[in-house]
Amino acid sequence: MSNRYNELLEKIDREKEYEIKEALELAKETATANFSETIELAVNLGIDPKKNDQQLRGAVVLPQGTGQDVTVVVFAQGEKVKEAEEAGADFVGSDELVEKIEDGWLDFDVAIATPDMMSVVGKLGPILGPQGLMPNPKIGTVTFDLEKAVKDVKAGKIEYRADDGGNIHLPIGKDDFTVEQLFENFETVMDVIIRSRPAGAKGKYLLNIAVSPTMGAGIKIDSQEVIKFFD
Repeated sequence: MSNRYNELLEKIDREKEYEIKEALELAKETATANFSETIELAVNLGIDPKKNDQQLRGAVVLPQGTGQDVTVVVFAQGEKVKEAEEAGADFVGSDELVEKIEDGWLDFDVAIATPDMMSVVGKLGPILGPQGLMPNPKIGTVTFDLEKAVKDVKAGKIEYRADDGGNIHLPIGKDDFTVEQLFENFETVMDVIIRSRPAGAKGKYLLNIAVSPTMGAGIKIDSQEVIKFFD
């Protein structure tokens, strides 16, 4: 490990579970890279996503945004093209856009499609699926309401999904956010995760919670404080 990383570790008690705002302050303090670091949230849940009744996936709009510019592609035709463009979509098209992606272009962060375009977009599954970019009605990226979908994404809507180990990783802001801004995003995300507890989940649900800057170490958060906060 680098000297910089070792110095950061000295500021963190790896055994301690910090209060929420204390952990967020420490995450900001240890974001010392020479670029703007993202403050990331990691939650380990007591679920088995391999079972159908314990899967967890959705989307949430961060009230303070992500602090990042998001490039949005929309697959649409007819009058929906104008709606997407006026909502702020960066690229809008149909067959020609599909061909461009098939040729290797992936310079975008989110893909949205109207339901009538999915027969065309479906052929991109092998390309967009592994990248986590395939439009999906469960997270609101397959819809006729393009104005809302595009504006939500631009405002800070992000997808979350538990991996095979029951872990969720997602950004809650940048290192130049205030603690209060980070806390508001953290609060919103945790509220959604808690309310979305899968029906098949048994026993303790929130196992471990931690935040960290992109290039920093994880800082544990007291899960009991989080549970009491939302009780």
